[in-house]
Amino acid sequence: MTTRPDPNSLPWASIDIGSNSFRLELARLSGDRYQRVSYIKESVRLGAGLDAEGMLTEAAMQRGLDCLTAFGAQLVGIAPERIRAVATQTLREARNRNAFLARAEAALGHPVEVISGREEARLIFAGVARLQPSDKPRLVIDIGGRSTEMILGKGRKPVLAESFGVGSVGLSMRFFADGAYTEEAFRAAQVAAGAELEEALTLFRPELWKEALGSSGTVGAVSHILSATGQTDGRITPDALRWCIAQCIAAGAQDKLQLPGLKDDRRPVVAGGLCILYTLLTQFGIEELLPTKGALRQGVIFDLAERLQPSGARDPRAGSVAELQKRFGVDTAQAERVATKAEKLYRELVPKPLPEPLRELRWAAALHEIGMLVSHHDHHRHSAYLIGHVDAAGFSTNQLQRLATLALGQRGGLRKLESQLADANLLDSLIALRLAVILCHARTPVVAMAPKLERAAKQLTLRLPKSWSGEQARTRYLLKEEAEAWARTGLLELVVA
Repeated sequence: MTTRPDPNSLPWASIDIGSNSFRLELARLSGDRYQRVSYIKESVRLGAGLDAEGMLTEAAMQRGLDCLTAFGAQLVGIAPERIRAVATQTLREARNRNAFLARAEAALGHPVEVISGREEARLIFAGVARLQPSDKPRLVIDIGGRSTEMILGKGRKPVLAESFGVGSVGLSMRFFADGAYTEEAFRAAQVAAGAELEEALTLFRPELWKEALGSSGTVGAVSHILSATGQTDGRITPDALRWCIAQCIAAGAQDKLQLPGLKDDRRPVVAGGLCILYTLLTQFGIEELLPTKGALRQGVIFDLAERLQPSGARDPRAGSVAELQKRFGVDTAQAERVATKAEKLYRELVPKPLPEPLRELRWAAALHEIGMLVSHHDHHRHSAYLIGHVDAAGFSTNQLQRLATLALGQRGGLRKLESQLADANLLDSLIALRLAVILCHARTPVVAMAPKLERAAKQLTLRLPKSWSGEQARTRYLLKEEAEAWARTGLLELVVA
């Protein structure tokens, strides 16, 4: 007799593909208890490989691929649904990101999701809130390689999360590329950081929070320097930052800087990080910034565990879909009819569906008419644009793009999706959604006697109940048009019987 493994003993894995460092964390969860199994950090400096045209250089991509190959070896034996890899600002910016992502997924052996700045901020707060719980209103700051995230929250709930396009790698490359440390360069870098962060001054003003916490690399590195030099016990203050900057200027150059606690992998980006920190503390009235335990990688694991709860009730994506339906005045009864019908048809095409594609299909159905608010005519195109460009908690940009593709393909000709139809998973979802939209077109409760969908090689047969012969003339007409649309693609034959 075989026994099922205790889910609490199985590891979770998160991969943080950052602009400066790549990180892999394996952990176990048991209730609120988080136990790190292993942690690997590699200084890849992917963000330093963005050229003037916004393209990742081959050398930078290769550094990333080598690291991901090594990470992939650590994931052997872990269930795929317990692994999540996320990429941040550099891959949000890179114009050739899709080419890199294809190679990255092959190297890692697992999909890589690009997340928006606000989603990154939300996940950072999730890691901090769980590993350092408090009921005080908090400001959490994370300075990455090419972006800075700021989050207001209380308990486990983020109230406001924003991302700003300034980070330690980008600022260091812009103002300290030659390795020289001058008073003028530090002043100019602080002005540039301040200009990027200025719009947040009222949103994150001091009266809205009781404590300020700093997450991840830059904060940890500076805290370590201050502790090692005896300037503070690790907390970051304006005076301590002025001392650090003065040490840099006195050294005159990056390679001459000797600061206890400064690691070699941080040396190329420490000046930019100090400028951002000093700007934040002085402009936002932060008297002291405390380093915190939690970070993006832990937030990813907590979020992934919540997604896999049997009910799915704690999946933040479900809340995002409901919020979007409300914001765009979606006919939720119709959306549910289409979602239910699409799921039934999909299960006939894919007898043992994976949970995630099924969720995506239902979410696409739930949102397929949000474009109606813009225009009834061609609403599918408006729906696709809105879904593809909205910032929705829980969703990666990759996943929103898949939902947008389904929304675009819900009706009309299929030529617009020609390149994507080679994806078998997308093809099955699209067939189910298109047929569901047709079968529910009358916007009334679906008749009890439903069609059956059968597959044989490249032929799909939709078998209609005999009672439909005279009652559903309009639906039969639409199905005939649908069969003709698929015939024009040459991908499959749809037979309405």
